[in-house]
Amino acid sequence: MKPIVPLKIEHGLIDQMVKAIRDKTVKVTMEEDSELVFIDTAVDFLRTYADRTHHGKEEDILFRELKEKELSPEDQERMEELVEEHVYARETVGELVEAKEAYLQGNDDALDTVLLKIGALLELYPKHIKKEDDEFFPAAMRYFDADEQEAMLEEMHEFDREMIHEKYRSVVEGMSE
Repeated sequence: MKPIVPLKIEHGLIDQMVKAIRDKTVKVTMEEDSELVFIDTAVDFLRTYADRTHHGKEEDILFRELKEKELSPEDQERMEELVEEHVYARETVGELVEAKEAYLQGNDDALDTVLLKIGALLELYPKHIKKEDDEFFPAAMRYFDADEQEAMLEEMHEFDREMIHEKYRSVVEGMSE
């Protein structure tokens, strides 16, 4: 199995969450439901699964290994663009959290910012996923032989095994403060 297979599978789950967030957001904008509790779940998913787990494997394993290769100018540019999109997603999620907190503190105008940040994420993720799945991942695999791909796949499995421990160490540390 190529190391891009688990990344593509993860994209499927991220895509499902994006659709769920879109559905919840429609309810809020139609004023059927002004509850923003779903944002906490969405933020946890985006930070832990999409960013730390999924983007972590891309940046800390795949992109790291690609930096050791002589990439075509197009592939190098695409990889840099993808990293910039990861940074943008992180920043936007942080701004979403701030806006939600402001809204919960009574700033009704912050709801517009909440919806704007959600909209930005809903626009980003499908395009980002398509770019990786259809363009970048197939091109990236051409730089690696079968042994290198197998080594990356094993490192990704180990990364996943460690993530649950990292997540809940953080939870315990937060509770202990």
